[in-house]
Amino acid sequence: MNKAAIQAKEVESSFLAGVQTALAQAEARLLPGSKFKTEERDCAESVRAAMVDRRLYDRDLFGTMPQGRGIVKRGYDRRWIFGKRLRSVTIASVITPPGPLLDSAAEPPPVSLSDLAEHVRGLATDAKAQHLIGVCSPSGFEDDVWNTPPEMGNIKLVLIEPRAGGGWRVQSTDEKLDERLCKLFDPEPVAQKLGRVRQEVEERSSDLLTGGLSASSMAERLDLPESFVQHALEQKAKSDPELHVSKRAGNVMLYRGAPMISDQEDDSMSLAEWIKSLFSKDGEEAKKINVLAERRAALSGRLDRMYEDIGKLEKKEEQLRDEGKASSSKIAKRRLAAQISRMRKDISRCNTSAAMLSKQINVISTHIHNLELARTGSVAEMPTGEELTEAAVNAEEIIEQLNVSDDLVSSLEVSMAESAMSDDEAAILAELEGDDTEAASKQTGAKAADAPAKQTESDRRERGTAQAEE
Repeated sequence: MNKAAIQAKEVESSFLAGVQTALAQAEARLLPGSKFKTEERDCAESVRAAMVDRRLYDRDLFGTMPQGRGIVKRGYDRRWIFGKRLRSVTIASVITPPGPLLDSAAEPPPVSLSDLAEHVRGLATDAKAQHLIGVCSPSGFEDDVWNTPPEMGNIKLVLIEPRAGGGWRVQSTDEKLDERLCKLFDPEPVAQKLGRVRQEVEERSSDLLTGGLSASSMAERLDLPESFVQHALEQKAKSDPELHVSKRAGNVMLYRGAPMISDQEDDSMSLAEWIKSLFSKDGEEAKKINVLAERRAALSGRLDRMYEDIGKLEKKEEQLRDEGKASSSKIAKRRLAAQISRMRKDISRCNTSAAMLSKQINVISTHIHNLELARTGSVAEMPTGEELTEAAVNAEEIIEQLNVSDDLVSSLEVSMAESAMSDDEAAILAELEGDDTEAASKQTGAKAADAPAKQTESDRRERGTAQAEE
């Protein structure tokens, strides 16, 4: 069983199932035309031809292969009475060359630029109408396809590939294409995207203890719009009273702080309790912790970005060093040496700044820890030594009373059980006990009778042995 073929077929089905719903909802709203016609297509014949060329005549194998299916939606405008004019052609297609899947059980290679161009040219049938084509590759595309996509006149191309960590990478080759049209080829529902953000927060929950999670970094990591990640982080903060969202300098951070009293209030709180909560010191401590946690999250974000910059500078310094070693010109080596010297000084300055930020984060974390300890101790309201002693004495007295009551109840249960027995039940019980006694006495008598017999037989054997010796 070719697992790569089965996985490619699952990707094909998932993509078309999600896109079909999106295209149906986009009729006359995003796609040009007043009347639409939808048809399905596939490349089953090319799969059969590839199997025949390899002399493979297995129907089960053919059923596990992706068929290169697609959806074609044409939009028309009425012309005169019975006429119509083609306005738009929207195609969702899957490109899966059958050859690599039939030749090897390994993962097929990504689609090249030439294969993509040939596939798209086969889909465009009318040069007069505007085409919007989304091509999905279960094995992905080569880097050249993403960097230098093909230009095809009246064709607006959208590339789709599954991500290793879940979700889909959807990108248009035309930067001017409406983002809403690009989203038509994203088969991942909103609920699944929110689930990926929540899972990322749970997996990186340790970062919330010492800093925060940046919406921009998470959006880049999950390949999701930053605004969507911000909305998801806000929803996550509403569900957990200890999580808060900070919006400073255009950067949204999720950090862990102390739950505020306003977050803990409910509709059942009385007026006296509400007034008491206003004058409680607990709220002030919680505000201090949240302000410090927000500051720590901002510093942690700056520290992470600085570490990224240091890594980039180190890579550039390594490139310059390799270039200097490979160069044969002394002038070029001198120039590169000066650049490397400046680069190392910049790296040293960045490391110094990072060390200062790290110390500031450490100081703030220590202060937050002390405030949380003080707040936890005040909330617990530990009892005094006299209260503990009094409670222990009371517990000991209660245990003694329970023991006396338990003995009394046990004796009463036995006497009640004996008194509750009728005369017939007592006679039957005596009969049963008599049967047991008779059986025991018979067994004892049988053992006593067997013992002399065994002893007599052994004596006879000993006498016979003695006479034979004489």
